Amino acid sequence: MGRENDTFIVGFTLLGLSLEMRHAGFLIHTILLVYVAAITGNTILVLLISLDPRLHSPMYFLLSQLSLMDISLISTTVPKMLNNFFSGTTDISYLGCVTQVYLYSSLTGCECILLTLMAYDRYVAICNPLRYMVIINPETCLQMIIVSWVGGGINGLVQTIYPMHFPRCGSREVQHFFCEVEAVLKLSCVDTSIYEKVLFVSGSILILTPFGLILTSYIFIFLSVLHLNSTKAKHKALATCSSHLIVVFFYFGPTMFIYMTPRSLHTPEQDELLSVFYCVLTPMLNPLIYSLRNKDVGEALRKILRKVWL
Repeated sequence: MGRENDTFIVGFTLLGLSLEMRHAGFLIHTILLVYVAAITGNTILVLLISLDPRLHSPMYFLLSQLSLMDISLISTTVPKMLNNFFSGTTDISYLGCVTQVYLYSSLTGCECILLTLMAYDRYVAICNPLRYMVIINPETCLQMIIVSWVGGGINGLVQTIYPMHFPRCGSREVQHFFCEVEAVLKLSCVDTSIYEKVLFVSGSILILTPFGLILTSYIFIFLSVLHLNSTKAKHKALATCSSHLIVVFFYFGPTMFIYMTPRSLHTPEQDELLSVFYCVLTPMLNPLIYSLRNKDVGEALRKILRKVWL
């Protein structure tokens, strides 16, 4: 109990991407550039969607929420990592660790739910275009956003409250570059195997259910596209969906490997590398994917740039 209280007072040590790591300086400076690019890109995307009337539609409203989630997700882990590197420390307070666990779990849950609802939005738009404005109305959009944020928040509470209260009487060293729940659980001096199984099952449900619904939506979408007579209409429908599909695979691919495969098949270093991919790189890539592959967003950006230039 005494050592647990010490942990509450002193906190933890983050070992991932440490100062002794080979090429750590190059990696950290690269992450800094990626962080700035992610914040800038997502902020610009949110502003474009807010300012351009052509982007005032349910699809872009949901996309703006995804950008807000990406800004929050990358800001949960990267600033502390950068601060520790440039200050020459590896420490994080107990409260800071709890905050990271909660925000990370919440925001990843939010994105799972939102990506599923975005797939449903595309399904209605392509398979039921005449009823789209009736089904996906402003009230429905608001409900989608509330479900995403509240659902993610509940997931965060479930994954934070119980594991962060396990007694810790050994090492304070977290083998990760942020307080990830499974890395923190390894520090407990009691048997956590039952909770880890519960975490695995709940995580699998949270990942597989949205992924299955997204795939089902796109199966119906592709079947509907095949029946379109116009080649131009087919290309437009596929172009609209391709950006979302790329983001889905960037997000669900690494999470499935980390949380749904046996621990013996991957090392903590591989988990850290994949975490960097979907916690740091994916938030930067999302606005690029949507802006480069979406004509409306590209035109809105060019319009704003022309105004600024003039």
